[in-house]
Amino acid sequence: MAAVTDPIADYLTRLRNAQVAGHRVVIIPSSNMKKRITEILYDQGYILKYKFDDEAGKGKQGEISIALKYEKDSRRPVIRKLIRVSKPGLRKYVGKDDLPRVINGLGIALVSTSKGVMTEKQARKENVGGEVLAYIY
Repeated sequence: MAAVTDPIADYLTRLRNAQVAGHRVVIIPSSNMKKRITEILYDQGYILKYKFDDEAGKGKQGEISIALKYEKDSRRPVIRKLIRVSKPGLRKYVGKDDLPRVINGLGIALVSTSKGVMTEKQARKENVGGEVLAYIY
């Protein structure tokens, strides 16, 4: 299996593909940043639930199981768009005064700061800038 050069883009693509296929659960290889992004998605109401399966003792990486959330009446995914902003070839950094607003505050921007991964709203409260990872709405 080939090494993944952009694990965050892989994470977002797996979520996107699972939603298009109508899957209820998607399993993704684990990392600390992916765990934090999953917690943020849960806290913001974009996913139903999640479970971390850490098998570090067995020589395995560990997995994140994510239960996807769909609208009840139309069966459309709650997450409309997942857009990767900062890429390995072109990083996008913003200062505390230039944090992006996604759809006038209806979506979220994931920002990797010196205080960890957080939404742009939390970064404004903490008064920090950082690398803009993705837009989700």
